[in-house]
Amino acid sequence: MVRDITLTDALELQKNHSHTLVDVRSPKEFKEATIPGSINIPIFTNEERAEVGTLYKQVGKQAAMDHGLAIFSKKLPEFIAEFRKIDTQITVFCWRGGMRSKTAMTVLELMGIRSSRISGGIHTYRQWVIAKLQEPIKPKLLVLNGYTGSGKTKILHKLMEDGCPVIDLEGMAGHRGSIFGQIGVKPNNQKKFELLIADKLEKYENEPYIFIEGESKRIGQVHMPELLFEKKGQSPQWIIRLPVKARVEEILSEYEPEKQPELFLEAFSRIRKRIHQPIAAKIQEDLENGRFAEAVEQLLTHYYDPQYEHSVARFATTGQDVIEAETVQEAYEECLKRYKELMK
Repeated sequence: MVRDITLTDALELQKNHSHTLVDVRSPKEFKEATIPGSINIPIFTNEERAEVGTLYKQVGKQAAMDHGLAIFSKKLPEFIAEFRKIDTQITVFCWRGGMRSKTAMTVLELMGIRSSRISGGIHTYRQWVIAKLQEPIKPKLLVLNGYTGSGKTKILHKLMEDGCPVIDLEGMAGHRGSIFGQIGVKPNNQKKFELLIADKLEKYENEPYIFIEGESKRIGQVHMPELLFEKKGQSPQWIIRLPVKARVEEILSEYEPEKQPELFLEAFSRIRKRIHQPIAAKIQEDLENGRFAEAVEQLLTHYYDPQYEHSVARFATTGQDVIEAETVQEAYEECLKRYKELMK
């Protein structure tokens, strides 16, 4: 018996009750975008899904279904065993609430495992995300801004650990927002980026404030939703100011260029022509010879800092509050102090 529930009901159960959402799509689909907090127990691997899809296009639906059944039947014991590890109520979903989720439910029912499925599948969640991102954002934004290397992301993470509402745009994008920002991280696509933001906006909609970093509209390969970008630009800016030496140390600690020097040289080659030639040549030489501190300081002085100065005029109409500190830890403590004062 198929027990369909709405997406709204599924999210409510996940939020307020002991309930597990299970995505039965392939690992690739799950990685690209899923409902936050769900787990993946796939009916097909990526390769198996491709095989079934090819049969469907080239031969027909029945041939695809027969081949899919032959593949899945061999994996039934393992599939059921994964579900038996779950000690909560279960709701399954696939793309549109079709064959895969129905098959999963039927098999689980035969083995005495009760479950429900989301009517319309994750496609309905995508529709929910689009609608959510078009709603006015109720909380006020506290925007952390400042020169490159000021530890803004680290401060956000520390504030998050303290239970403060935080939207970590770089973490959601899988990119640090600079020309070197893709090194050592895995980028997300636009759909996943948007669903992660929508999930946080829903979670924090009754909070008075949300911390966010002063990112540009484009972060790597993704773009910030329009309403969030507009509100960020209209919100007060907390400008973090650290000494250059502290910023260099912060960048070296975060990026660890000595582990993948070739990637830094490759990234630098994409901006070299934007830097005055004698300086660009010195940075190139420093990177090639492992003098990363020297290279980073030159990049800050001659590339990143001038860019920041060029954009700082935008803050004049939104209000800005400078936080002078010697270390990232000091800047974090001051941010937390000011937040607590606002919450009184």
